[in-house]
Amino acid sequence: MIEEISIELMNLLNGFTILYCVMIEPELSVEVLRKRELKWLLMLEHWDKYMTKKYKKVRDRCRKGIPPAVRPRAWQFLCGGKYLMDQNVHKFEELEMQPGDPKWIDDIQKDLHRQFPFHEMFMSSQGHGQEDLFRILKAYSVLNPIDGYCQAQAPIAAILLMHMPAEQAFWCLVAICEKYLPGYYSQGLEAIQLDGAILNGLLKKVSPMIYKHLKKQKVEPILYMTEWFLCIYTRTLPWSSVLRVLDVFFCEGVKVMFRIALVILKYSLGKSERLKECPTLYETLEVLRNPPVEIMQHEFLIPESIRVGVSEYDMEREHKRQMAYSIQCVDDLLNVSTIVCRLDVEVEPSRRRN
Repeated sequence: MIEEISIELMNLLNGFTILYCVMIEPELSVEVLRKRELKWLLMLEHWDKYMTKKYKKVRDRCRKGIPPAVRPRAWQFLCGGKYLMDQNVHKFEELEMQPGDPKWIDDIQKDLHRQFPFHEMFMSSQGHGQEDLFRILKAYSVLNPIDGYCQAQAPIAAILLMHMPAEQAFWCLVAICEKYLPGYYSQGLEAIQLDGAILNGLLKKVSPMIYKHLKKQKVEPILYMTEWFLCIYTRTLPWSSVLRVLDVFFCEGVKVMFRIALVILKYSLGKSERLKECPTLYETLEVLRNPPVEIMQHEFLIPESIRVGVSEYDMEREHKRQMAYSIQCVDDLLNVSTIVCRLDVEVEPSRRRN
């Protein structure tokens, strides 16, 4: 049985006091949890030193899972949200005061009630949860008026709000959109399409049988991985797994999303019997949209994502390959356009002569 322990943390989040109800798993004793909290507090007090000289220790502790009591502050340090906030004093208030684009405002308001509707923070349209969520999303649409607002930003912002005040959550969201996932929330979704192609290339290396099956069924990556990546799995995984994935994501970056995707693909479609049950695109997508429950648990998912046979070098190489392919496609398209223009120029005089 999971034990609930209320912990009041004073002066941990820049003077912001929060009463947490920490969910402790049976195998993790209170004593072990306290030791981990103290280690994290020590790291946070000497953050620059640890990130420059002891990064692997930070990474390993993120992979073990950040203690819930220090998770809000740790996320801010890991993603750079705290740095952004310190460098932009009063910026959030300035953004809030601007009216914003009515189009984005309307879209944001339509999505507020859809974010974790059974969580006490977001149940009421008059509650502080939905109000703060609106503030954050509107402020970002003002900060980045070109991209404005994307529906996938809402669940991410909501989870951040569950862990920290609105201004801190806003700067963490900015870090995610601008540093971790640049271009993901643009209207054309070019960045997510590129990462879909990269994932496909990595899948070919790790699980050629699954790659061949998806290719045969014409299942493009964009059909199944868009929600995974855009929402950082917040709409896909159970709650405890979402938090553990975010712990690692904030530390190691976007490569975590590729590794998680490869694990889901491998254990959803990795057996020949399962592939026989998916003779068409429809059945295949149904499996990927509803992966087996047991593989979604963080006790399985995180270790498997670390063990998956893809290195950082593999990802960089595949990224370069896909970028080169994209550039070549653009060049080919431009060449075709040039030829068509020349034909038009040559045809018109001949028509006039006749």
